[in-house]
Amino acid sequence: MLKADIIAAIAWIFSVRTKENAVNIKRCAWADQSDIEREYHDREWGVPVRDDRALFEFLLLEGAQAGLSWRTVLAKRDNYRRAFHGYDIERIAAMSDDEMTQLMRDPGLIRNRLKIGSTRKNARAAVAVVAEHGSLTTYLWSFVGGQTIVNAWQCASDVPARSVESDAMSAALKKRGFSFAGSTICYALMQATGMVNDHLVDCHSYR
Repeated sequence: MLKADIIAAIAWIFSVRTKENAVNIKRCAWADQSDIEREYHDREWGVPVRDDRALFEFLLLEGAQAGLSWRTVLAKRDNYRRAFHGYDIERIAAMSDDEMTQLMRDPGLIRNRLKIGSTRKNARAAVAVVAEHGSLTTYLWSFVGGQTIVNAWQCASDVPARSVESDAMSAALKKRGFSFAGSTICYALMQATGMVNDHLVDCHSYR
């Protein structure tokens, strides 16, 4: 066997074992349905996010997910990043009506007129938040006192769909003109961006 063939064989065995380990480790049940969900769960879900663009991305994606599976949104994530200027909030806020109409014809997006329209609306509301509070990060994290709320759920049925904090965030965002910002969406945002740690206690990512 040629040296190159040996190296290729070793790499293949390593990739298979790595994939097997990734599948077999203990994680939150919702994340163990597909590779894309497992990777997202292991790398991102629940990791504290303190960057305005990244927070706005999750606010946009959580709103886009309403009524759909998270797997569907993850599969389109790169398309959203492209379509919405890498989540540059000011650029999104300045998008024209023609640009918004063109997005409705983009097969890489979830072509729901209200969801797509809410992106520009929310960007404009976010610009006002930044002007008043210095950053979207400061404002959104204020609803959890600036620190991650660490829960200790034993099973998936224990995990709530909303909380007192998400109720407060939702009410405040709606008052400021945000749409697709219900309490359930806000709580999903908080889970995704590490404002709450909702990994189950036996999940490898909990600690």
